[in-house]
Amino acid sequence: MSAGGGTKAIIAALVANAGIAAAKFTGFLITGSSSMLAESVHSLADTSNQGLLLLGQKTSQRKATRTHPFGFGRDRYFYSFIVALMLFSLGSVFALYEGIHKISEPEALTSPLVAVGILVVAIGLESYSFYTAIQESKKIKGDAGWWAFIRQAKTPELPVVLLEDAGALLGLVFALAGVGLSVVTGDPVWDGIGTVMIGVLLGIIAIILIIEMKSLLIGEGASETDLGTIVDELAAGKVERVIHIRTLYIGPDEMLVAAKLALVPGLETADIAQAIDDAEARVRAKVPTAKLIYLEPDLDRALA
Repeated sequence: MSAGGGTKAIIAALVANAGIAAAKFTGFLITGSSSMLAESVHSLADTSNQGLLLLGQKTSQRKATRTHPFGFGRDRYFYSFIVALMLFSLGSVFALYEGIHKISEPEALTSPLVAVGILVVAIGLESYSFYTAIQESKKIKGDAGWWAFIRQAKTPELPVVLLEDAGALLGLVFALAGVGLSVVTGDPVWDGIGTVMIGVLLGIIAIILIIEMKSLLIGEGASETDLGTIVDELAAGKVERVIHIRTLYIGPDEMLVAAKLALVPGLETADIAQAIDDAEARVRAKVPTAKLIYLEPDLDRALA
């Protein structure tokens, strides 16, 4: 995927979260609701996270250097990993702390209808951001389910934005429930319970993202489908068999392919070179992300 779709979703989320964070914090100052404060910090963290994702896209476009001969594509994975850590620390841990504090020392809310109004507006803005992320993700998701897309996507930004927005919407529902139950029952402890639920939700999402971004940062190979296509395209023409192959994503849009090939016996040097060039061309035509391909002709010792 080009960065365009991801950038559109990130910018939509950034604009929505910045406005929501300001509104929620104003609501907290008026009402004293811990759910509103937790959601304010959550939206502030999300706004910062979108900035980090944009920074990762920018720095990943730097040209390769002698020190980094394969370029800086993994910057996008690094900054996405930092986003997951921030979501956990600034979002989850703070919400859990604030919620437990409000449960142990409940305080009555002031002007709760203000909080309700702000939360309803925030749900509308967050729904727009979530809808944008879904539409952009559909362009590259294919037939895969949403969970499979989040687990298998090599482009980190859209899964991050999707989970953030989904978590934000659920968090807003929890905050609205906490404030609403506090008003209906007259017991402000419900506001603290809603805040704890927000913390648990953000913690679960953060852990999922940490696991997935760590896997990408360490290095993932081609999917089973792409690997099968690569092997099929290599084992054609004057290539008899793929003896050995390794793949590695060195960035969301760039995959390294290294393989040893058994060629038709008796080829001249020029024919060997042409067979290698043809194999590379076939792979690039079917799997465009396979931009770095290193092929080595070798003896098929399994048949010796």
